[in-house]
Amino acid sequence: MKRCCRCKELVACDGFSRHSGNRDGLQDYCKSCARAYQQQRDQKKRQERRELKTPAVPDGYKRCRGCGEVKAHREWPRNAKASDGLSARCKACKGALDRTGHLMRKYGMTEAERDEMIASQKGVCCICLAAPAVHVDHCHETGKVRGVLCFNCNSGLGLLKEDTDAMHRAAAYLEGNPWKPTLVAPGVYQLPS
Repeated sequence: MKRCCRCKELVACDGFSRHSGNRDGLQDYCKSCARAYQQQRDQKKRQERRELKTPAVPDGYKRCRGCGEVKAHREWPRNAKASDGLSARCKACKGALDRTGHLMRKYGMTEAERDEMIASQKGVCCICLAAPAVHVDHCHETGKVRGVLCFNCNSGLGLLKEDTDAMHRAAAYLEGNPWKPTLVAPGVYQLPS
């Protein structure tokens, strides 16, 4: 059994197509979701072909596939592989798409789920209770999302390598309790109890 990334349901392994690039050798989407995705993609391509028949865009401008607006070339990210040297989507659409894709790929959650989690925290960081919550925090061993933190608290957990003993020592240090090992013999230190 494997959980489909799109419909979030447990499906038997024969319900997935093969994909040699993944660890388990199976696609991320079940066959029915993959078929629905392909139909949606084909429909989008047909729509884009219809849009190509729309009135010509003036020189120095391009129509965005994401929002459909005509924008100046300076509002497009570069793409060396494209025929005109510009990406298919404007900077704003590409940024929104990248953020959404990152959340789904890395944490398996949508922007709505993240926003719901932030609302349940009343919009503030779970640790410092002061700064706005903007960074999704997860356990590096299990991959489970724990909450949404501010930049400083999320970085602090990462820099302490999520080691609870190191965090306790840091808290004791901040409270004024020194933690200094004593040199007993050359190269041998005794830790305080």
